[in-house]
Amino acid sequence: MELDGRVAVITGGTRGVGAGIARAFLEAGADVVVCARRPPDRPVTAAGRTAAYAPLDLREPAAVQDFFDTLARTRGRLDCLVNNAGGTPYRLLADGGAERHARVLQLNLLAPLTASLAAHPLLHAARGSVLMVGSVSGSRPSPGTAAYGAAKAGTEHLARSMAVEWAPEVRVNTLVLGMVRTELAHLHYGDAAGLAAVAATVPLGRLAEPADVGAAAVFLASDRAGYVSGASLLVHGGGERPAFLDAATVNKED
Repeated sequence: MELDGRVAVITGGTRGVGAGIARAFLEAGADVVVCARRPPDRPVTAAGRTAAYAPLDLREPAAVQDFFDTLARTRGRLDCLVNNAGGTPYRLLADGGAERHARVLQLNLLAPLTASLAAHPLLHAARGSVLMVGSVSGSRPSPGTAAYGAAKAGTEHLARSMAVEWAPEVRVNTLVLGMVRTELAHLHYGDAAGLAAVAATVPLGRLAEPADVGAAAVFLASDRAGYVSGASLLVHGGGERPAFLDAATVNKED
């Protein structure tokens, strides 16, 4: 068991990618706490074990500090913090005011910073690690989710700076995700035909499953990645097929 006896916190770990990460950590032997504003529809379980749930709004610094203070008293340690909570609605920049876009930045950039700072003393004592959940949106144009893409770019940069400042006691890395098939995937990609069409644009021919992300997260949190810090691990199935390739060959004869 790669993470046997270790304590992990996964923010936004009640569904989707976060629940996939939580299940992978449970399977690896970790004692897992998931936090989110709302409880899961059903407990997050794997390998006959269940993640504990704690209600938490990561946009409230005082509440975040209280959460980690309570964790210190009840669990006594923290070995890995996974900053997974985030997301955004589709909204073109001109269709939303500055306050709406600022809320996206608050959830996707400031909240991971707030949680990491509150968790730092525990992580320092345990020689633990932080995992940021990033996105390919942070490295390419993201029309309709521009504030989200900017936040993810900032989160990846933040992780690299934290990796330098907090070394050697705390390792900090980023999982850079592409498209993931979650229970809400149909809201983004449409019905089964739409999902199939989107999956065809991925070199590996499918969207990631939450378990794929979980496996990568367990690796970065484990001793096998003990010399990996300040890194960005791409979990995107090979990326996105460049549109110009199809455009350049559309009139070519066989």
